[in-house]
Amino acid sequence: MTILVTGGAGFIGSALVRDLVKDGASHVVTVDKLTYAGSLENLREIEGADNHSFEQVDICDMAAIKSLFDKYKPTTVYHLAAESHVDRSIDGPAAFIQTNLVGTFTMLQAALEYWRELGDSEQASFRFLHISTDEVYGELGPEGLFSEASPYEPNSPYSSSKAGSDHLARAWQRTYGLPVLVTNCSNNYGPYQFPEKLLPVIILNALEGRDLPVYGNGLNIRDWLYVHDHTAALRLVVERGSVGETYMIGGRAERTNIDMVKAICSAMDRKFPDKAPHENLIKYVTDRPGHDARYAVDCSKIEKELGWSQTVTLEEGLAKTVDWYLDNLDWVRAVGEGAEKDRRGLGS
Repeated sequence: MTILVTGGAGFIGSALVRDLVKDGASHVVTVDKLTYAGSLENLREIEGADNHSFEQVDICDMAAIKSLFDKYKPTTVYHLAAESHVDRSIDGPAAFIQTNLVGTFTMLQAALEYWRELGDSEQASFRFLHISTDEVYGELGPEGLFSEASPYEPNSPYSSSKAGSDHLARAWQRTYGLPVLVTNCSNNYGPYQFPEKLLPVIILNALEGRDLPVYGNGLNIRDWLYVHDHTAALRLVVERGSVGETYMIGGRAERTNIDMVKAICSAMDRKFPDKAPHENLIKYVTDRPGHDARYAVDCSKIEKELGWSQTVTLEEGLAKTVDWYLDNLDWVRAVGEGAEKDRRGLGS
């Protein structure tokens, strides 16, 4: 088997690639443009592995993508490549439209042309998994959960572009019969997350005694999912999921942003008591435009139908995450100026 992973040098993509390569059952091809948030440093653990190949390719380049299908003849595509940071989408939406919409179209169309040339048994076993976000559903009130039947109501340029890509994935399955599945996940966290997101910013700024910026009043609620629980779910969807179906993947761990910040402060207090209390560094800043108040997902479908469940509690995951960043400051430096520029922290 050959597995193609787009965005495989990013945060979630590299976690999936590392898991698949270490599993050893397949040849894994990482496809990544290596923009600011994609780095070969994220794949250093599997450097030199016989069952891994890397291709620096823009997913919007149809000719290049078609050549990858011809060269590697994948049995599975995990499509994770995307522009993903809400703040960046507000400042510069064009890149999000290009990568998330045009890039997804390019991947689907190239996969369709490749799939149509396969034999019957190869067509039947081929899978294209489109990975998306709970943000496409908009904003929840104080009660309730997003489900696979929730209406789409995206509120940012980022979530709008991802919503559009979800619709493309569904259309290529319904119209052309391409074996597509879709997943929508809640907020991921864990090792190798680019330091523009809330948790790594808070960890690294606390370490250096910088302000810990928090949007608004910090009461925006997210459902937090450890990244390797997410990648395990993605693999299950490919192995056992039904073509044409959507699966919600969540952490069953709702917390406000300020609670997450304070939990990290407590962890840093224990590690660096001479600098405690780190909560004194918290600084509330002007809220993000259109900042959704709450996301949370009902993941009972994937639990009941595919047998998936979380294996890492939020407390365990936070401890692992704090330890990883403190032990891997060389990685933080290696990912470059883009990380330093975005250490304004802000929210997720």
